[in-house]
Amino acid sequence: MAEKKSATAKEEKAAQAAEQTAADQAAKNAEEAKDAKSAAKEDPTAALKQQIADLKKQLDEKDDQYLRAQAEIQNMNNHFKKERAQLIKYDGQGLAKDILPVLDNLKRALATQLDDKQAQEFKKGIQMVHDHLEKALKDHGIVEIPAEPGTPFDPTKHQAVQTAPASDNQKADTIVQVLQAGYEMKDRVLRPSMVVVAQ
Repeated sequence: MAEKKSATAKEEKAAQAAEQTAADQAAKNAEEAKDAKSAAKEDPTAALKQQIADLKKQLDEKDDQYLRAQAEIQNMNNHFKKERAQLIKYDGQGLAKDILPVLDNLKRALATQLDDKQAQEFKKGIQMVHDHLEKALKDHGIVEIPAEPGTPFDPTKHQAVQTAPASDNQKADTIVQVLQAGYEMKDRVLRPSMVVVAQ
């Protein structure tokens, strides 16, 4: 009888131990599942944060590219406007240069001394053509460069083709004589005045 009780006690003890082991294992499994769930929750958050950071970086790069493209377009527009303004400002420059020799010839014709009455009338006609041509050029911003004798020599507007000794009445580096009139269009020299300069 005592042996039977002892066997029963052993079985109960073994059963309790088995139950405890099963309970411990279940608790361990539950803890691991909880840790796994927690890790699963943390990983997607980290992944999303990384994705957001990557997208933000891409957006910043696109913004920078967009701003650079906008600046490039603005620069191109400004350059185009500047070129267009220059073309408009100096429109007709080539034609004006071609007309200047005609004006020179008219001036030479007017400088000729004529005694004949008929020739005098003819000279009046040349004077009218000269004046009309000069007015037309002036209306388009083309004017003769001032180069009277005694005025200071300006290398940006005058071309010295000869020199003459300076005298008491003529200071050095001043114009002695104008050999050919020069012209400028607005702020651009079309042709410098050909002058004799005192040295």
